[in-house]
Amino acid sequence: MTNRRLPRTGALRLRLLTGAALVMVAPLSAAALAAPAQAQNAPAPAAAAPVARQSAGADGLPPDAVFMDADSAGRQGDVISAQGSAEDRVLARFQDHSLRARDVAYDLRSRIATAVGDAELTAPDGSVVHAQRIELDSDLKAGVAVDLATRLSNGASLMAATAVRRSETVSELNRVIFTPCPICAEDGAARTPSVSIQASKAVQNEELRAILYRDVVFRLGGVPIFYLPAFSHPDPTVDRASGFLVPWGDYQAGRGVSLEIPYLHVISPSEDVLVSPQFNTKVAPLLNLQWRKRFTDGMIVARGGATYGRSFGDFDLDGDGDAESNVRFGDKTTRSYLLAYGAFDPDGPWRWGFTAERVSDKTLFDRYDVRDSYQDNGLYYGDSRRLISQIYAERQTERSYLSVAAFTMQSLRVAEINPITPALNVFEDDNTLPLVAPLIEARWEPEGPVLGGRLRLRGSAVALTRDAYVGFPTLAPELIPGGPTDGLPGVDSRRVTGQAEWRRAMISPIGVRWEPFVDLRADVYSVGDLPPALGVEDETYVRTRTSAGIDVSYPLYRRLGAASDLILEPMGQLSISNKADLDRRIPNEDSQITELDHLSLFRMDRFPGYDLLEGGLRFTAGARATLRWDEVRSASLFIGRSMRADDADAYLTPIPDDPTRLYDPSGLADRTSDWVVQGAFNPSDRMRGWFHATIDGNGEVRRAEATVDGRWGRRNLASLNYIVDRSNPLAGPENRNYEFVQLSGHQFLYGDWGVAVTGIADLERDIITRSEVGLLFDDDCFRIELGWRRDNTRVRPTGPAEGLYIRLNLATFGGSGYDRNNMR
Repeated sequence: MTNRRLPRTGALRLRLLTGAALVMVAPLSAAALAAPAQAQNAPAPAAAAPVARQSAGADGLPPDAVFMDADSAGRQGDVISAQGSAEDRVLARFQDHSLRARDVAYDLRSRIATAVGDAELTAPDGSVVHAQRIELDSDLKAGVAVDLATRLSNGASLMAATAVRRSETVSELNRVIFTPCPICAEDGAARTPSVSIQASKAVQNEELRAILYRDVVFRLGGVPIFYLPAFSHPDPTVDRASGFLVPWGDYQAGRGVSLEIPYLHVISPSEDVLVSPQFNTKVAPLLNLQWRKRFTDGMIVARGGATYGRSFGDFDLDGDGDAESNVRFGDKTTRSYLLAYGAFDPDGPWRWGFTAERVSDKTLFDRYDVRDSYQDNGLYYGDSRRLISQIYAERQTERSYLSVAAFTMQSLRVAEINPITPALNVFEDDNTLPLVAPLIEARWEPEGPVLGGRLRLRGSAVALTRDAYVGFPTLAPELIPGGPTDGLPGVDSRRVTGQAEWRRAMISPIGVRWEPFVDLRADVYSVGDLPPALGVEDETYVRTRTSAGIDVSYPLYRRLGAASDLILEPMGQLSISNKADLDRRIPNEDSQITELDHLSLFRMDRFPGYDLLEGGLRFTAGARATLRWDEVRSASLFIGRSMRADDADAYLTPIPDDPTRLYDPSGLADRTSDWVVQGAFNPSDRMRGWFHATIDGNGEVRRAEATVDGRWGRRNLASLNYIVDRSNPLAGPENRNYEFVQLSGHQFLYGDWGVAVTGIADLERDIITRSEVGLLFDDDCFRIELGWRRDNTRVRPTGPAEGLYIRLNLATFGGSGYDRNNMR
């Protein structure tokens, strides 16, 4: 056949029905080598679904067709060729791939396609391959690339002198460099990647689902730091694969140098095991294990650890009043912990779950710095330094909710601090904590309005059982026996509550919002094992409350400018109830801590639980102002207070250091409540703040909290938090008032180098309880932080602890933290 040239008219389309495709891609795409150097979650490359022979693909072409856009094309014998230029290369599309090169040729006899000159191949998953020359067969099963360079969809880069697709499942690359970091600066200049892998050869075996390297050099900032004769990591088509995760290490005087080396073993796509031993130079190692299993409708995560050895900490061995640091004492024994949970959400309105949290040694988490030991994984969660084991079920529809649960707790709180020997701190007795079984909560609303308003019915029931005596604030002062209480039984209680609330919202023509409401409530209590001095074995108490009232608010709006406005909203509530029947023999289990805010101030029940309730005549007033300069900048302020007809002495609590005197921790015992002041401000998109305070009638702050977050530059940030509680008026060893300031942030000083600071100051004790100062390097690809930290918390059995820490995070290779709660 004679040579011929076809002039370009717009786009030259050559439909070559040869069953050929012009390039190799999937096998040689950098996605094949973008897998992490260590086991991690990695996105699987997109796979083209099989299609019928003549069905169109994603590019609109049948599988045996090629679309070309070229300056010129011709045919010489069995070779079809197309030519372009450096500025306007040939474009070919086929099998959902795109190819650009200065010259493209296809041999009909050998069925080999060749692209020469700035060849660029884009795969369906978005990865791009660059090479000076690419050759491959029509089935994309075999091919060769010269001077290959590719950018993967996740930002990683791969370069190789040659790449050979030897079969459908094996690809081989020679003189390989792989980096997850940028190789070009923002101005386009070449940039040395902060982390890279260099190897003489790399082989991807799709049957093994792994990539194998030979003569591997790990480079940091271009400097070789580590060599391995062989190395492998999972194929990127594997979501998760077995292998080592990034290790974690630090130094503390008690444990010495600690190194934790996690290894992930993938059993199946829905199940894996994490083995993470912690090796220490001064104490016995701690073996950490975690098992995760995902089911069709839920997931189970079970985490545990164990060690065998003696206790260690600050201990006064010779009784001279001075504790020796980091002493080994006691007998060797097994110490272990279990942290497990499950959550299941099958089709339908029901879901259920459980948590199982226990530790054999209450100091184990502190001694070995077990991370993420206090998590909220169930329907209920333990407060500070308490573990909770529970089982629960929930049913929820559009108009109803039901939950049934049972739980028990283990306390790791220090009840009595030993100032000389922290290892002998006395912990809270678990027998004073109740077994809660069952705990039932229910709500229901009818479908339509009732008397023009909304009716809501609530129900609650709970049974609490204790093994050991507990005094105030659970028991009223007059119930606390004099003398020793050792051996007294714990108070048991059962409660059933029913409540009905009707509320109707109305808006007047001038914009005033009126909400009349009626609230009916009844409680039935059964209390047993009260102190023997009362002479009462078991007693049943019934109390009721009927309330009616109205909420009124009048929002006022004024436009101040094109994008600014001001909203003023005065609000008030007037309610009347029968006097609250607060029988002093009813233990206070769920209303010991009250936090008044702009929402709870207007509730009929301002206590968080059911054991305390309010009654009588009361009036609550407040106002909120919101100023918005534009869509970003704004500020708001709320001020409110409540007044009642009578004092409520039942809300008073004995002062821990002088039980003969009472104080008001709730701010609701007087006829006038505490002032509630709350606000937020956002002066720019780089700064925001929030504050809340309750202030008594004398202008003294009872509780307050404030937070300010700021960002400046491209990556600098800081957060400042302040919290204070001065509700207890009498100083003493049992006083639990506190005042803390917490600061955290990092500042980049030169390029990608900076400093990171974290600190918590206890202003009540005038010490810094925790602090960290570190040197930081972060180039959005590789982050390492090396610093010094100190822990002065008194609950630590080792006393104040200090030492080095290192945190490492490598993009693509995996981070220093393992997502224990997520399995993709």
